[in-house]
Amino acid sequence: MRRAAVLAVALGLLAPGAVSAPAATPKILVFTKTTGFRHASIPAAVQAVTTLGARNGFTVDATEDAGKFTDANLGGYDAVVFLLTTGDVLDDSQQAAFQRYVHAGHGWVGVHSASDTEYDWPWYGGLVGAYFRDHPAVQPATLDVADPRNGLPAKWMRTDEWYNFQSNPRPSVHVLATIEESSYDGGGMGSDHPIAWWHDYDGGRAWYTAGGHTDEAWSEPLFLTHVLSGIEYAIGPQSTPAAKPRISELRAVVKARRVSVTVRYSGCDACKGELRIGTTRTHLHTSGGVATGRSPRLALGHARAVVLLTGPGVRLTATRPVVIR
Repeated sequence: MRRAAVLAVALGLLAPGAVSAPAATPKILVFTKTTGFRHASIPAAVQAVTTLGARNGFTVDATEDAGKFTDANLGGYDAVVFLLTTGDVLDDSQQAAFQRYVHAGHGWVGVHSASDTEYDWPWYGGLVGAYFRDHPAVQPATLDVADPRNGLPAKWMRTDEWYNFQSNPRPSVHVLATIEESSYDGGGMGSDHPIAWWHDYDGGRAWYTAGGHTDEAWSEPLFLTHVLSGIEYAIGPQSTPAAKPRISELRAVVKARRVSVTVRYSGCDACKGELRIGTTRTHLHTSGGVATGRSPRLALGHARAVVLLTGPGVRLTATRPVVIR
Protein backbone atom coordinates (compact mmCIF):
# COMPACT_ATOMS: atom_id res chain seq x y z
CA MET A 1 0.00 0.00 0.00
CA ARG A 2 2.99 2.30 0.41
CA ARG A 3 6.23 2.92 -1.44
CA ALA A 4 9.53 4.18 0.02
CA ALA A 5 11.97 6.17 -2.12
CA VAL A 6 15.74 6.06 -1.94
CA LEU A 7 17.71 9.19 -2.83
CA ALA A 8 21.08 8.52 -4.46
CA VAL A 9 24.25 10.22 -3.15
CA ALA A 10 26.00 12.10 -5.94
CA LEU A 11 29.77 11.91 -6.53
CA GLY A 12 30.37 10.01 -3.30
CA LEU A 13 31.00 13.29 -1.51
CA LEU A 14 28.19 13.14 1.04
CA ALA A 15 27.09 10.72 3.71
CA PRO A 16 24.73 7.98 2.39
CA GLY A 17 21.05 8.95 2.46
CA ALA A 18 18.57 6.94 4.51
CA VAL A 19 15.65 5.11 3.01
CA SER A 20 12.49 6.99 3.99
CA ALA A 21 10.64 5.12 6.72
CA PRO A 22 7.60 3.17 5.55
CA ALA A 23 4.29 4.62 6.64
CA ALA A 24 2.59 2.85 9.50
CA THR A 25 0.25 -0.02 8.62
CA PRO A 26 -3.40 1.11 8.83
CA LYS A 27 -5.17 -0.12 11.94
CA ILE A 28 -8.89 -0.57 12.58
CA LEU A 29 -10.93 -1.14 15.72
CA VAL A 30 -13.73 -3.71 15.35
CA PHE A 31 -16.44 -3.15 17.97
CA THR A 32 -18.97 -5.93 18.65
CA LYS A 33 -20.74 -4.93 21.85
CA THR A 34 -24.44 -5.83 22.05
CA THR A 35 -27.10 -4.85 24.57
CA GLY A 36 -29.98 -6.14 22.44
CA PHE A 37 -30.15 -9.10 20.08
CA ARG A 38 -26.80 -10.87 19.73
CA HIS A 39 -25.90 -12.41 16.41
CA ALA A 40 -24.42 -15.89 16.48
CA SER A 41 -22.33 -14.87 13.46
CA ILE A 42 -20.16 -12.41 15.43
CA PRO A 43 -17.20 -14.82 15.84
CA ALA A 44 -17.25 -15.69 12.13
CA ALA A 45 -17.50 -12.00 11.24
CA VAL A 46 -14.56 -11.00 13.45
CA GLN A 47 -12.43 -13.79 12.03
CA ALA A 48 -13.32 -12.84 8.47
CA VAL A 49 -12.45 -9.15 8.98
CA THR A 50 -9.19 -10.12 10.70
CA THR A 51 -8.31 -12.30 7.71
CA LEU A 52 -9.20 -9.48 5.31
CA GLY A 53 -6.75 -7.29 7.20
CA ALA A 54 -3.95 -9.84 7.05
CA ARG A 55 -4.43 -10.22 3.31
CA ASN A 56 -4.90 -6.55 2.48
CA GLY A 57 -2.41 -4.64 4.59
CA PHE A 58 -4.27 -3.46 7.68
CA THR A 59 -4.34 -4.72 11.25
CA VAL A 60 -7.44 -5.44 13.31
CA ASP A 61 -8.15 -5.10 17.03
CA ALA A 62 -11.53 -6.55 18.06
CA THR A 63 -13.24 -5.57 21.30
CA GLU A 64 -16.55 -5.44 23.14
CA ASP A 65 -15.14 -3.01 25.68
CA ALA A 66 -16.77 0.40 25.28
CA GLY A 67 -14.04 1.76 27.53
CA LYS A 68 -11.80 1.75 24.46
CA PHE A 69 -13.72 4.78 23.21
CA THR A 70 -11.44 7.50 24.55
CA ASP A 71 -9.59 10.21 22.65
CA ALA A 72 -6.22 8.63 23.42
CA ASN A 73 -7.18 5.13 22.34
CA LEU A 74 -9.24 6.00 19.26
CA GLY A 75 -6.41 8.19 18.02
CA GLY A 76 -4.42 5.03 17.28
CA TYR A 77 -6.93 3.79 14.68
CA ASP A 78 -7.59 4.75 11.07
CA ALA A 79 -11.19 3.52 11.17
CA VAL A 80 -13.76 1.98 13.51
CA VAL A 81 -16.13 -0.84 12.51
CA PHE A 82 -19.43 -1.39 14.33
CA LEU A 83 -19.76 -5.08 13.53
CA LEU A 84 -23.20 -6.49 14.41
CA THR A 85 -23.61 -4.14 17.38
CA THR A 86 -27.08 -3.68 18.92
CA GLY A 87 -28.67 -1.40 21.49
CA ASP A 88 -27.12 1.31 23.64
CA VAL A 89 -23.40 0.51 23.50
CA LEU A 90 -21.65 3.79 24.46
CA ASP A 91 -22.14 6.13 27.41
CA ASP A 92 -22.11 9.93 27.07
CA SER A 93 -18.34 10.38 27.41
CA GLN A 94 -17.64 7.54 24.98
CA GLN A 95 -20.09 9.01 22.49
CA ALA A 96 -18.37 12.40 22.75
CA ALA A 97 -14.95 10.83 22.14
CA PHE A 98 -16.26 8.97 19.10
CA GLN A 99 -17.83 12.13 17.68
CA ARG A 100 -14.50 13.95 18.05
CA TYR A 101 -12.77 11.03 16.34
CA VAL A 102 -15.02 11.20 13.28
CA HIS A 103 -14.95 15.00 13.22
CA ALA A 104 -11.13 14.82 13.10
CA GLY A 105 -11.40 13.09 9.71
CA HIS A 106 -11.55 9.38 10.54
CA GLY A 107 -13.83 6.71 9.13
CA TRP A 108 -16.60 4.39 10.32
CA VAL A 109 -18.05 1.18 8.91
CA GLY A 110 -21.42 -0.17 10.03
CA VAL A 111 -22.42 -3.75 9.34
CA HIS A 112 -25.98 -5.13 9.52
CA SER A 113 -27.33 -4.40 13.00
CA ALA A 114 -25.12 -1.34 13.39
CA SER A 115 -28.37 0.31 12.26
CA ASP A 116 -30.11 -1.37 15.24
CA THR A 117 -27.85 0.56 17.60
CA GLU A 118 -28.02 3.81 19.60
CA TYR A 119 -31.58 4.91 18.76
CA ASP A 120 -31.43 7.78 21.26
CA TRP A 121 -28.29 9.36 19.81
CA PRO A 122 -29.25 11.63 16.88
CA TRP A 123 -25.66 12.18 15.76
CA TYR A 124 -25.23 8.43 15.37
CA GLY A 125 -28.46 8.21 13.41
CA GLY A 126 -26.96 10.68 10.96
CA LEU A 127 -23.74 8.69 10.82
CA VAL A 128 -25.40 5.38 9.98
CA GLY A 129 -27.88 7.03 7.60
CA ALA A 130 -31.06 5.17 8.65
CA TYR A 131 -32.27 3.11 11.61
CA PHE A 132 -33.51 -0.48 11.37
CA ARG A 133 -37.27 -1.03 11.43
CA ASP A 134 -37.95 -4.74 10.84
CA HIS A 135 -37.06 -7.70 8.64
CA PRO A 136 -38.58 -10.83 7.12
CA ALA A 137 -37.02 -14.30 7.32
CA VAL A 138 -33.60 -15.00 5.86
CA GLN A 139 -34.05 -15.66 2.12
CA PRO A 140 -32.41 -15.08 -1.27
CA ALA A 141 -32.96 -11.78 -3.07
CA THR A 142 -31.55 -9.74 -5.95
CA LEU A 143 -29.52 -6.58 -5.37
CA ASP A 144 -29.01 -3.88 -7.96
CA VAL A 145 -25.46 -2.58 -7.61
CA ALA A 146 -25.33 1.09 -8.59
CA ASP A 147 -21.56 1.17 -9.21
CA PRO A 148 -20.40 -2.35 -10.12
CA ARG A 149 -16.70 -2.71 -9.38
CA ASN A 150 -14.24 -4.82 -7.43
CA GLY A 151 -15.84 -7.92 -8.91
CA LEU A 152 -19.42 -7.15 -7.86
CA PRO A 153 -22.00 -7.80 -10.58
CA ALA A 154 -24.67 -5.29 -11.55
CA LYS A 155 -27.27 -7.90 -10.49
CA TRP A 156 -26.10 -9.54 -7.30
CA MET A 157 -28.10 -12.50 -6.03
CA ARG A 158 -27.41 -13.56 -2.46
CA THR A 159 -29.07 -14.78 0.74
CA ASP A 160 -29.28 -12.70 3.92
CA GLU A 161 -31.64 -11.12 6.41
CA TRP A 162 -33.00 -8.11 4.54
CA TYR A 163 -33.66 -5.02 6.63
CA ASN A 164 -36.46 -2.52 6.20
CA PHE A 165 -35.46 0.92 7.54
CA GLN A 166 -37.39 3.62 9.38
CA SER A 167 -36.56 6.09 6.60
CA ASN A 168 -34.98 6.10 3.16
CA PRO A 169 -31.39 7.36 3.50
CA ARG A 170 -31.00 8.32 -0.17
CA PRO A 171 -31.36 12.10 0.30
CA SER A 172 -28.21 12.24 2.44
CA VAL A 173 -26.04 9.33 1.23
CA HIS A 174 -24.57 7.80 -1.91
CA VAL A 175 -26.43 4.54 -2.45
CA LEU A 176 -24.23 1.59 -3.44
CA ALA A 177 -26.95 -1.03 -3.83
CA THR A 178 -30.72 -1.40 -3.65
CA ILE A 179 -32.76 -4.55 -3.20
CA GLU A 180 -35.49 -5.64 -5.63
CA GLU A 181 -38.51 -6.16 -3.38
CA SER A 182 -40.13 -8.24 -6.12
CA SER A 183 -37.36 -10.84 -5.68
CA TYR A 184 -38.27 -11.81 -2.09
CA ASP A 185 -41.08 -11.70 0.47
CA GLY A 186 -41.32 -9.07 3.18
CA GLY A 187 -39.94 -5.90 1.63
CA GLY A 188 -41.47 -2.76 3.09
CA MET A 189 -39.88 0.24 1.38
CA GLY A 190 -41.16 0.05 -2.18
CA SER A 191 -39.29 0.45 -5.44
CA ASP A 192 -36.38 2.37 -3.90
CA HIS A 193 -34.97 0.23 -1.09
CA PRO A 194 -31.31 1.07 -0.39
CA ILE A 195 -29.35 -1.73 1.26
CA ALA A 196 -25.77 -0.34 1.24
CA TRP A 197 -24.43 3.21 1.06
CA TRP A 198 -21.66 5.65 1.97
CA HIS A 199 -21.35 9.36 2.73
CA ASP A 200 -19.00 11.99 4.10
CA TYR A 201 -20.22 12.92 7.56
CA ASP A 202 -19.21 15.59 10.09
CA GLY A 203 -15.64 15.75 8.83
CA GLY A 204 -15.19 11.97 8.46
CA ARG A 205 -16.38 9.06 6.33
CA ALA A 206 -19.22 6.58 6.93
CA TRP A 207 -20.04 3.35 5.06
CA TYR A 208 -22.88 0.93 5.82
CA THR A 209 -24.12 -2.42 4.56
CA ALA A 210 -27.21 -4.25 5.79
CA GLY A 211 -25.73 -7.65 4.95
CA GLY A 212 -23.87 -9.99 7.29
CA HIS A 213 -26.54 -11.70 9.42
CA THR A 214 -25.53 -15.29 8.74
CA ASP A 215 -22.33 -17.26 9.32
CA GLU A 216 -22.38 -18.14 5.63
CA ALA A 217 -22.15 -14.48 4.62
CA TRP A 218 -18.68 -14.30 6.19
CA SER A 219 -17.28 -16.98 3.89
CA GLU A 220 -18.94 -15.53 0.77
CA PRO A 221 -16.22 -14.06 -1.50
CA LEU A 222 -18.34 -11.31 -3.04
CA PHE A 223 -19.72 -10.19 0.31
CA LEU A 224 -16.20 -10.06 1.74
CA THR A 225 -15.13 -8.00 -1.29
CA HIS A 226 -18.04 -5.66 -0.51
CA VAL A 227 -17.02 -5.29 3.15
CA LEU A 228 -13.37 -4.78 2.22
CA SER A 229 -14.30 -1.89 -0.07
CA GLY A 230 -16.09 -0.26 2.85
CA ILE A 231 -13.14 -0.66 5.19
CA GLU A 232 -10.75 0.76 2.60
CA TYR A 233 -13.05 3.74 2.08
CA ALA A 234 -13.26 4.33 5.84
CA ILE A 235 -9.48 4.11 6.26
CA GLY A 236 -9.10 6.72 3.55
CA PRO A 237 -6.12 7.56 1.37
CA GLN A 238 -2.77 6.84 2.97
CA SER A 239 -0.17 9.49 2.20
CA THR A 240 3.50 8.70 1.77
CA PRO A 241 5.53 10.23 4.60
CA ALA A 242 7.55 13.30 3.72
CA ALA A 243 11.17 12.69 2.83
CA LYS A 244 13.71 13.40 5.55
CA PRO A 245 15.46 16.73 4.80
CA ARG A 246 18.85 16.08 3.19
CA ILE A 247 21.37 17.29 0.63
CA SER A 248 21.82 14.76 -2.15
CA GLU A 249 24.39 16.52 -4.35
CA LEU A 250 26.99 19.30 -4.17
CA ARG A 251 28.84 20.38 -7.31
CA ALA A 252 31.55 23.06 -7.22
CA VAL A 253 33.28 24.62 -10.22
CA VAL A 254 36.25 27.05 -9.88
CA LYS A 255 36.74 29.65 -12.60
CA ALA A 256 38.61 32.95 -12.47
CA ARG A 257 39.11 32.56 -8.69
CA ARG A 258 35.35 32.30 -8.15
CA VAL A 259 33.54 29.18 -6.90
CA SER A 260 30.14 28.37 -8.39
CA VAL A 261 28.05 25.75 -6.60
CA THR A 262 24.94 23.76 -7.46
CA VAL A 263 23.25 21.98 -4.57
CA ARG A 264 20.38 19.51 -4.83
CA TYR A 265 18.30 18.90 -1.72
CA SER A 266 14.91 17.57 -0.59
CA GLY A 267 12.49 17.75 2.32
CA CYS A 268 13.07 21.46 2.97
CA ASP A 269 10.89 23.66 0.75
CA ALA A 270 11.43 26.72 2.96
CA CYS A 271 15.20 26.38 3.28
CA LYS A 272 17.57 29.31 2.70
CA GLY A 273 21.11 28.68 1.48
CA GLU A 274 24.57 30.10 2.08
CA LEU A 275 28.02 29.32 0.65
CA ARG A 276 30.95 29.80 3.03
CA ILE A 277 34.58 29.81 1.92
CA GLY A 278 36.97 31.03 4.56
CA THR A 279 35.54 34.30 5.84
CA THR A 280 33.40 34.99 2.76
CA ARG A 281 29.64 34.46 2.85
CA THR A 282 27.50 34.20 -0.31
CA HIS A 283 23.70 33.93 -0.45
CA LEU A 284 22.40 31.04 -2.54
CA HIS A 285 19.25 31.16 -4.63
CA THR A 286 16.95 28.26 -3.65
CA SER A 287 14.02 26.96 -5.69
CA GLY A 288 12.50 23.56 -6.42
CA GLY A 289 15.09 21.60 -4.49
CA VAL A 290 18.09 23.29 -6.15
CA ALA A 291 20.36 25.97 -4.65
CA THR A 292 22.84 27.89 -6.79
CA GLY A 293 25.31 30.72 -6.29
CA ARG A 294 28.81 32.05 -6.99
CA SER A 295 31.39 33.43 -4.59
CA PRO A 296 33.32 36.68 -5.04
CA ARG A 297 36.94 36.49 -6.22
CA LEU A 298 39.03 34.63 -3.67
CA ALA A 299 42.69 34.41 -2.76
CA LEU A 300 44.71 31.76 -4.56
CA GLY A 301 45.25 28.45 -2.79
CA HIS A 302 43.48 25.50 -1.24
CA ALA A 303 40.16 26.09 0.52
CA ARG A 304 36.97 24.32 1.55
CA ALA A 305 33.52 25.17 0.19
CA VAL A 306 30.82 24.78 2.84
CA VAL A 307 27.13 24.90 1.94
CA LEU A 308 24.62 25.58 4.72
CA LEU A 309 20.85 25.14 4.21
CA THR A 310 18.56 26.23 7.03
CA GLY A 311 14.80 26.20 7.53
CA PRO A 312 12.22 25.66 10.29
CA GLY A 313 13.77 22.93 12.41
CA VAL A 314 16.27 22.08 9.66
CA ARG A 315 20.05 22.63 9.39
CA LEU A 316 21.86 20.84 6.55
CA THR A 317 25.54 21.11 5.59
CA ALA A 318 27.77 19.71 2.88
CA THR A 319 31.42 20.41 2.11
CA ARG A 320 34.10 19.70 -0.48
CA PRO A 321 37.69 20.86 -1.01
CA VAL A 322 38.43 23.34 -3.82
CA VAL A 323 41.57 24.80 -5.31
CA ILE A 324 41.33 28.51 -6.08
CA ARG A 325 43.32 29.29 -9.22
